[in-house]
Amino acid sequence: MTSKRIVRAAAVQIAPVFDSATGTIDKVCQAISDAAKEGAQLVVFPETFVPYYPYFSFVLPPVAAGREHLKLYEHAPTVPGPATDAVAALARSLGVVVVLGVNERDHGSLYNTQLIFDECGNLALKRRKITPTYHERMIWGQGDASGLKVVETGIGRIGALACWEHYNPLARYALMAQHEEIHCSQFPGSLVGPIFAEQIEVTIRHHALESGCFVINATGWLSDEQIESVTPDADLQKALRGGCCTAIISPEGQHLAEPLRSGEGMVIADLDMSLITKRKRMMDSVGHYARPELLSLRINDRPTAPMFSDELNAIKPSPEGRLAGMQDDCMDAGGRATQGAVAEVEQCREQLPRGNENKEETLFNPPHPSLIMPDSPVRHPMGECKSAPGGFVPQGEGAKSTFPPKQRASHE
Repeated sequence: MTSKRIVRAAAVQIAPVFDSATGTIDKVCQAISDAAKEGAQLVVFPETFVPYYPYFSFVLPPVAAGREHLKLYEHAPTVPGPATDAVAALARSLGVVVVLGVNERDHGSLYNTQLIFDECGNLALKRRKITPTYHERMIWGQGDASGLKVVETGIGRIGALACWEHYNPLARYALMAQHEEIHCSQFPGSLVGPIFAEQIEVTIRHHALESGCFVINATGWLSDEQIESVTPDADLQKALRGGCCTAIISPEGQHLAEPLRSGEGMVIADLDMSLITKRKRMMDSVGHYARPELLSLRINDRPTAPMFSDELNAIKPSPEGRLAGMQDDCMDAGGRATQGAVAEVEQCREQLPRGNENKEETLFNPPHPSLIMPDSPVRHPMGECKSAPGGFVPQGEGAKSTFPPKQRASHE
């Protein structure tokens, strides 16, 4: 009988430093160190925590928000850059996986970006929120599906979405179809009011049940002083309170520790990875419970760009690209290649590099038809990482929180 595979995770509820991007990063690094001392192998932070979520955009009209928007530009990090280098170095030295939300500055635009650093300090994933929500569209640009990926780490397969992306079932299904084991969700916190916290809880518990994975959810927090600095209007201040639900959920939809709904702190829990199989044995929504011949997802995960160059082969597809394109141009209603495509398939096969002769089989018949997506680069094997401490922590006393009162939970 194999021993249990246990992963200890921490979800951090924390307040940013409004007037100092360096100050916020310092708080991130301190929280990572504190979580690592508790044995955490995964640490998750709130949505766009660095330098801070743009709370001002929720309560100020656009005509009055320009100054605050420019201030956010000034403090927003580039990726990579000094801020991400500091987090990567700490993740590497402590051997922990870190999921961090940032306002990423890319020249003249800001993006809601999620970063996953593996236990070797590598930036395993950088993804941008597909569609900013409501007031956020005045602040951030749109992302694309190139980041809708699950990444392999030393503690398991990890995926991430931000806030109301969880109300996009196709985005969630894209990660489910890649068999995510640990889903990291991020919300701003201190927003809308108590109803937002209730909605967050429903959302993350549902995803855990539907995906058959663990969900580590982190929300932010604002002090009264910070709320007053955003707006002096007492009525508008009500919109910047509540909405916090930092929690860790099992694949069975259960809290593994008492959720944190106010104040700063962290929720820590042990994840018994065998619960994934226990759940999926009954209901695997991308496996035995799926009907891909009836319902399936097609995704365009090619990165978007404002300019394409012939010299970079962006519009001169390789044989592999031509084969991929045939999915658009040469499929009948039943998803099969038409007779007119056969000659071109044979021509492309002859042009494929040695060893890729059967490439078109993968393109026309994906390993799992519930998710049809172009090939993407394969991340380096974790075996190449020499700095991680190795192995998984043994099953301990159970889950606990580091804020008073002590909160523990059992995964039994």
